[in-house]
Amino acid sequence: MNFLNHLTGATRVIAIVGDPIAQVKSPAGVTQALRERGRDAVVVPFHVATPDLPTFLAGVTAAKNFDGLIVTVPHKFDVTRVCTATTDRAAFLGAVNILRRDAQGGWFGDQVDGIGFVEAARAAGCKPEGRRALMAGAGGAGSAIALALLESGVSELAIHDGDPARRDALIGRLRARHGGKVTVGSADPAGYDVVVNATPSGMRDGDPLPFDVAHLSRSAFVGDVITAPAVTPLIEAARRIGCHTQVGVGMFAAVCERMVDFLVADGPLADRG
Repeated sequence: MNFLNHLTGATRVIAIVGDPIAQVKSPAGVTQALRERGRDAVVVPFHVATPDLPTFLAGVTAAKNFDGLIVTVPHKFDVTRVCTATTDRAAFLGAVNILRRDAQGGWFGDQVDGIGFVEAARAAGCKPEGRRALMAGAGGAGSAIALALLESGVSELAIHDGDPARRDALIGRLRARHGGKVTVGSADPAGYDVVVNATPSGMRDGDPLPFDVAHLSRSAFVGDVITAPAVTPLIEAARRIGCHTQVGVGMFAAVCERMVDFLVADGPLADRG
């Protein structure tokens, strides 16, 4: 569908904001999904650096035809400040990746990266219940995936991050709900059944691998959140070993569906079409 042929002054706008932004695949997919549900809406990407984020948020909040925000790296924590309310999940994580207008014109936020990742992993053959999991990355996506893995029933979740303070803060928050199942991890995946990269490592040529792939078990399930390149060096290495894998595009599709559900559930978009 050529969306430009259907844009009018009545079209509602959804912003996707990040730094960088060129790698995101959400605009076309979410726009198409919204239109398939009868919503006259379009998703537009915005490249916004962290120092400029407050100005950007003030601008889209003032614009009456902005009905939603999709949030990507590195803004998932900072954007929570603009929310007048969030889901319990987002409040616990302190991060959001999707917002919609509420009836009073404020912003209601959620974080659906985690449930999207687990849904995609299950579709790819992963059964997390009772498995030992290792995850690299304690940022916005990593935090959400960590919570979702624990809620899906993993027996242990080890978290590795290049920023020890950020890692320890996430571990402490998760231990309040899940106790000793949450531990400090490393780049060594030996002995783990589920191995997840929730860092940007692999987006650029020359990035180091997030794990020592020589220690991956052939029976391990390896997932990555990166969508570009579609097959990261980590996934390539895991496939050579014989591991089952999930690429970022699989997670993206599940997250996209969850985002659309959230956008049309209430507020202005729910009343249109």
